[in-house]
Amino acid sequence: MQKKFSLPRGALVLASQSLTRRKMLADAGIHFIVRAAHVDEEGLRASATASLMPAADIAVLLAEMKARKVAHDNDDHPSGFVLGADQILVCDDQILGKPKTHEMAASHLQLLSGKTHQLLTAAVIYRDGERIWHHIEAPSLTMRPLTDEYIDHYLQAIGDAALATPGSYQIEGWGAHLFSSITGCSYAVLGLPILQVLAFLRGHGLALRGQE
Repeated sequence: MQKKFSLPRGALVLASQSLTRRKMLADAGIHFIVRAAHVDEEGLRASATASLMPAADIAVLLAEMKARKVAHDNDDHPSGFVLGADQILVCDDQILGKPKTHEMAASHLQLLSGKTHQLLTAAVIYRDGERIWHHIEAPSLTMRPLTDEYIDHYLQAIGDAALATPGSYQIEGWGAHLFSSITGCSYAVLGLPILQVLAFLRGHGLALRGQE
């Protein structure tokens, strides 16, 4: 007999194609389906920043927009939970998104070098046409001083992976070499405050069940 975690009503839909988020949920034994969330993240972020919205609220907004988009575009699981997530990197009161070029990635790393920044990581649950839950974590990461030469070598080594995340690093890989200390939830650093997500799901019927 195999066992898995399951919900009594509907499915869990992950509104993200992030392999890291998918792995976290799968490793926790959660059954879910994946739906891509096609939203204009850059436009939403720019508009919210221009309106002086706090960075934490921007992270929640982006996570909600992803979940809402998937919920509206996919009616195959209308009663299910839709999970959206997003990260905002804040350093010296500046918000950094994913770099578009390697030159931009280098400038981001030069800004972060020798400083402590925050990763505001938001998760939102959307169901039956509305946001029913959200949570945000704000781990702090201190990057060791980096020379321009080291940054160039690092970016050459990781290639286009530098364009996949805010700050141009992936802490679970070679990005670990860039840091001297990290404070806060390690799961949130990876992109999803999974402990709080699991607590929410347990409160809504998630249980370990047997399956023939």
